[in-house]
Amino acid sequence: EAGARAEKSRAYRLSGTSVFRYLGYITLSSLLAATKAPYPTQLYQMKLLIAEDDLTSRVMLSGVTAEWKFEPIAVADGKAALEEMTKEDHPYLLLVDWEMPIMDGVELCKRIREVEERGCPPYIIILTSRSGTANIVTGLESGANDFISKPFEPNELQARLNVGRRMVLLQQQLSSAFSRLQLTASVFTQAREGIIITDIQGTITEVNDAFSNITGYPRDEVLGRNPDILKSGRQSREFYKEMWQSLNDDGYWSGELWNRKKNGEFYPELLNITAVNNEDGKRTHYIALFLDITKQKEHQLQLEHFAHYDALTNLPNRVLLADRLQQAISQTSRRKLYLAVCFLDLDGFKQVNDTHGHDVGDLLLVEIANRMKKTVREGDTVARLGGDEFAIVLTDFEDPEASLPLVKRLLEVASKPILVNRLKLQVSASLGTTYYPQQEVVDADQLLRQADQAMYQAKLAGKNRYHTFDTVSDREIRGRHESIEDITTALEQGQFLLYYQPKVNMRSGEVVGAEALIRWNHPQQGLLLPDKFLPIIEEHPLSIELGEWVIETALSQREEWRSFSGEFSLSVNVGSLLLQQVDFVSRLEKILQRHPEFNPELLKLEILETSALKNLKHIQQAITNCKEYGTSFSLDDFGTGYSSLTYFKQLKVEELKIDKSFVFDMLDDPDDLSILESVIGMASAFRRTVIAEGVESIEHGEMLLDLGCDLAQGFIIARPMAADDFGNWYQQWQPPQSWKNRPLVDSGDIPLIYAMVEHRAWVRTIGNFIVNSSISLPEMDHHQCRFGQWLYQQLDLNHYKQKIMTEIVEKHRLAHQLGNEIIRLVGQGQSGEAEETFSQLQKVREMLIHHIRSLFNEHNGGL
Repeated sequence: EAGARAEKSRAYRLSGTSVFRYLGYITLSSLLAATKAPYPTQLYQMKLLIAEDDLTSRVMLSGVTAEWKFEPIAVADGKAALEEMTKEDHPYLLLVDWEMPIMDGVELCKRIREVEERGCPPYIIILTSRSGTANIVTGLESGANDFISKPFEPNELQARLNVGRRMVLLQQQLSSAFSRLQLTASVFTQAREGIIITDIQGTITEVNDAFSNITGYPRDEVLGRNPDILKSGRQSREFYKEMWQSLNDDGYWSGELWNRKKNGEFYPELLNITAVNNEDGKRTHYIALFLDITKQKEHQLQLEHFAHYDALTNLPNRVLLADRLQQAISQTSRRKLYLAVCFLDLDGFKQVNDTHGHDVGDLLLVEIANRMKKTVREGDTVARLGGDEFAIVLTDFEDPEASLPLVKRLLEVASKPILVNRLKLQVSASLGTTYYPQQEVVDADQLLRQADQAMYQAKLAGKNRYHTFDTVSDREIRGRHESIEDITTALEQGQFLLYYQPKVNMRSGEVVGAEALIRWNHPQQGLLLPDKFLPIIEEHPLSIELGEWVIETALSQREEWRSFSGEFSLSVNVGSLLLQQVDFVSRLEKILQRHPEFNPELLKLEILETSALKNLKHIQQAITNCKEYGTSFSLDDFGTGYSSLTYFKQLKVEELKIDKSFVFDMLDDPDDLSILESVIGMASAFRRTVIAEGVESIEHGEMLLDLGCDLAQGFIIARPMAADDFGNWYQQWQPPQSWKNRPLVDSGDIPLIYAMVEHRAWVRTIGNFIVNSSISLPEMDHHQCRFGQWLYQQLDLNHYKQKIMTEIVEKHRLAHQLGNEIIRLVGQGQSGEAEETFSQLQKVREMLIHHIRSLFNEHNGGL
């Protein structure tokens, strides 16, 4: 017990007060609890130094201690024992006899204690025959830990040696723990990071010197206070709420924040907070380590400035401009306003550099940059892109035109004289502008490119001016370029195919031809009609290649149809650019030579009237030369151009194709009917065949036959179809019964046709009035409308049977009554009732048309 007390006292002395000064929250009891190991049930091998001058005793002690799991090292005197203790791997447990020659046990203890290591001192047991308090005190004061009196009991000796063994082990553990504590204290004291230790309530229990150096608060002034004395107020309540949430959930938090020193100065710090738990896992403390990162932040700001600003003018560079422009685009979209992007290039700046040197040129750039920066508003951006190029972002305009005053002022300040080193210099600027938003989605890079292109146009126009980017023209050019590339790829990859639409003689039912119509089997958009892609390449050389492909493919297909078809013609549309090639005839000849089994007389080349008029002399020569092979021509979309009778006479085409726009409305548009009658009459006069396209109903066909046009094509006959389907259609085709062998209408009955069309037109206008009451009304007096004028004239002439005419007059009068009722209902806002009345009017119209057709029956043999 005395040895234990002495050892405990020594532990206090060795640990020192310095540890507790820095780690005051750790008590000695907790230290001992942390380092104390349970007594081992199995004895550990340990070296034992035996100093005994008596040989018999020395041998006896060596033998018995070896059996007790010691490694005895026996010496005969104190001097030899002291030498043994100077070795690096010396024993830490000693059994020393008091009475020895040269150096006795007491002197040995004193000498060992004088030179012993501070970390783990040896445990010394004195073996002696002396007794009495004075002797015990002398031995203990010399440095001994325990006494064994001679003669001794082996059990007592074994027990005391085991106690020594345990004490050495404990001392070694305490020494290791003490070393760790010393290291911890050193780190705590010498760390450049500020360290704060708080209890679970957040009260500061310890800080290090770096804390005081960074914050300016002495240690004594913060102990017992809360770290919120450092708060800067720059972080929100939500910031600290999230911090504590992370500490509670994860046991740590790391990040940057702003704090305030004792003198009120704000500083940024990098902070790491860790929760500390005891052996039971209960949270007891928080440790915070922080660094003042003011210099790092300042360095970072400098680097960011260098990365985002032009070194010469201190204006934003390309990088910062891109960011500012992106932000401006987002804000403009939210506010539903406009922004302008300007690209400005100085005119004559190179001459200044060449004449006066780059230093003068730099000063000129700086002055112009400052002027432009003062010209724009807060929120606008002036950036230098490099050299004498600048970009300006102007925001928040109600419309693009509102930015023009600012644009003009930028040009003015750039062109004003500048005094540099007593030199009067003057340059001008070319400026291009573009605007956001646009019809298409554009990004920041596209806006800058557009402004750059517009600036280039300003340069070409004479400099010292601005030019606005034409988005419509650019979109058309880009779209055309992209589409041409797509069409080229489609032709290379075989994405085009031909559909075929039959041409028939409606009166006889004979199939007289088939027109080849190109289609694009687009991989994404599906089957595209020619109006989606042919106009794009109309004046491009690609149209020549595509046109020749159409002819070649159509001829190959016509050869495959010989097994089921008769000698009907094959029509192919020829583009204007292909037709205008000087070697067009030789190109066509080569294609025909590659198909020797095809009869050239069955090939009909369809050309647009508008194309033919572009180069009339060349087209006429081509037509003449092609006729040598028997190939004929058809003038497509006739009536849509501006040809005179002279042109028509010169074009030796065999066929006129009436445009479908006139055919489609012929049933209820008297003007279209007049055009049809004129074209049919002109074709007959010039001995040309005439064919109508766009025939979509049986009634269309009937009226065309009545006017004398027998040939037609259209949906009522057949829609364009794939080549594989043409054979089945050809075998099954039958014309409507009312078309078959329909007799020609007497020219005197043509007015009857006009009468039907005029009445249909009148009814259609009434129907349109229901939808849009602002349109002009037709004549509502049944005597004064165009049909009424014709009708009452016929009554006076008594040209038709009175019974039928009486029915027609009655139905016509009823139609006008219903029409006037519809107008009244629309005026009163009763659109539903007006629609119902219009349905009645349509039924009356059909009855009236039926009676008019009865007049045809009377004059045309039961038509």
